[in-house]
Amino acid sequence: MVNVRRLELAWYCLLQGQQCSRLFNSYLKFHNSGGKLPEEMAESMITTTAWVPRGFAAPFPSRYNFDEAEFERIAELAKLKLDDANDDLEEARAGGGVDVDEDDATSDGDSAVEKKEQSTPAKEHKTEEIDINDPDLKEYDLEHYDDEEDNVQGQRMDMFGNIKSLAYYESNKDDPYITIPDEQDQDEDREELQILATDNMLLAAKVEDELAHLEVYVYEDEADNLYVHHDIMLPAIPLCLEWLDVPVSKPGAEKDATANFVAIGTMDPDIEVWDLDTIDCLYPNAILGQGSNPQEQEKKKKKKKSKKANNEYHVDAVLSLAANRKHRNLLASASADKTVKLWDLHTAKCAQSYSYHTDKVCSLAWHAVESTVLLSGSYDRTVVAADMRAPEAKAPRWGVESDVENIKWDPHDANFFYVSTENGIIHYFDVRNVPSSPSASKPVWTLQAHDESLSSFDINTHVPGFMVTGSTDKTVKLWNIQPSGPAMVVSRNLDVGRIFSTNFAPDAEVAFRLAVAGSKGTMHVWDTSTNAAVRRAFAHKISDKPTDNVEERLVGVANHESSEDDESEEDDDDDDESADSMDED
Repeated sequence: MVNVRRLELAWYCLLQGQQCSRLFNSYLKFHNSGGKLPEEMAESMITTTAWVPRGFAAPFPSRYNFDEAEFERIAELAKLKLDDANDDLEEARAGGGVDVDEDDATSDGDSAVEKKEQSTPAKEHKTEEIDINDPDLKEYDLEHYDDEEDNVQGQRMDMFGNIKSLAYYESNKDDPYITIPDEQDQDEDREELQILATDNMLLAAKVEDELAHLEVYVYEDEADNLYVHHDIMLPAIPLCLEWLDVPVSKPGAEKDATANFVAIGTMDPDIEVWDLDTIDCLYPNAILGQGSNPQEQEKKKKKKKSKKANNEYHVDAVLSLAANRKHRNLLASASADKTVKLWDLHTAKCAQSYSYHTDKVCSLAWHAVESTVLLSGSYDRTVVAADMRAPEAKAPRWGVESDVENIKWDPHDANFFYVSTENGIIHYFDVRNVPSSPSASKPVWTLQAHDESLSSFDINTHVPGFMVTGSTDKTVKLWNIQPSGPAMVVSRNLDVGRIFSTNFAPDAEVAFRLAVAGSKGTMHVWDTSTNAAVRRAFAHKISDKPTDNVEERLVGVANHESSEDDESEEDDDDDDESADSMDED
């Protein structure tokens, strides 16, 4: 179905020269730095995912209302983005980043045409004279072809000769050729968009052919169905997602009302906040960062842009987001500019900025009980647990052997937290044992979970001791954490490429459902309770009787446009190995 509103805005942007200004900003940064997208990003990949708990999504999502006020807001934002892109382009030209500009190309082209005309013999410019009295041409009366007549008799021939004979109806009900009532079309659309109380939303940040968008899936557990409900275009490569249950800059909504929003961090320094219950949105509800105030940014436009970290907004890519579930208006963000920022979602402004690390900050996690304590992990190989109420206080710090990948608090014992690293190791720390220095850190236990980078892991909030790890080695491993330490239950290759995201479902009814995504751009939901080894390890948590006669459930959406992995032979080897380890205890 053609989206008229999108066509309207696309046509407007095309006329204004603003069609690709948002994406151009991001591309220009890569171009000026001489960098390029990683090879796996050139085709299709899912960088991160997030579940939406049941009951928060609107049963019938609304259509985007493109009124005059919204048009003015978007036009202002689009013009600002275009101005920024033009400024970046001029800076690139001045710095020699662009070899040939449009004006030079045009002038060179004009001079080339002039030279060609000068070098063309005069006889080639002569045109053959036409005899208008020729009998074959006289009937067309070319001599008076351009004359306009005031009193024209007969039917005027326009581009479409019979356009005057067309009938127009103010309402489709009066048109005899329209047999399907508008109400029926609306009812069908409404039914297609319906989300049931037993459905889960699943968000996936996807890069496809160097274009970025957020895919909003609906997972129907009873029907073993996973499909894309709608999608949202993004300005740059998405790096992190955080679901929000509070409305942000939503007209007519109470500040403390329950809502269904998502915050998205990308390669751009701005954080975009979108309403998941509105279909076909064109621009975010709010932007956390420098782009949130067009008037203020317009004043600073003539000033040279600074990449120096400040207390108001990020100046580099946003790598992690964490929403505070007790203080629902607070959102923490971590950035490659080495800072952590605390945002007030009611005002869409930065409330506080923190500088605990000396390198990129890549992961955040709020404490479940002490709701003002935030855990942060960095490429400086340290983890900090800081109270956000005391930004100047010295915060406890732990050290690990390599760059931090992800951090999480233990949902079943708030005194402990997990840290995964680039070397494929998981550390389990007791927050009460604060080392004298990061190098003196002593974890409760360490686990060499993978031989390559441990890119993702998750702890099941409903099944104690149930952990999943995912790695760039393309394997997903399930673990049973016992008092003596973790033991592997099963290892699988789910054919999603290098693993970038592993998340357990948040609801108790689907506690064993695991969403896995990676470099092939596909998403799978694995019902781990149907695996024989998992059923034996966690039989006390599974309602069915433990038996091996259960068919495994793996639900996914096929992505036919994704390219084949270059390492297909390696995939086959991994599949053979995973088949051998299916029932490994």
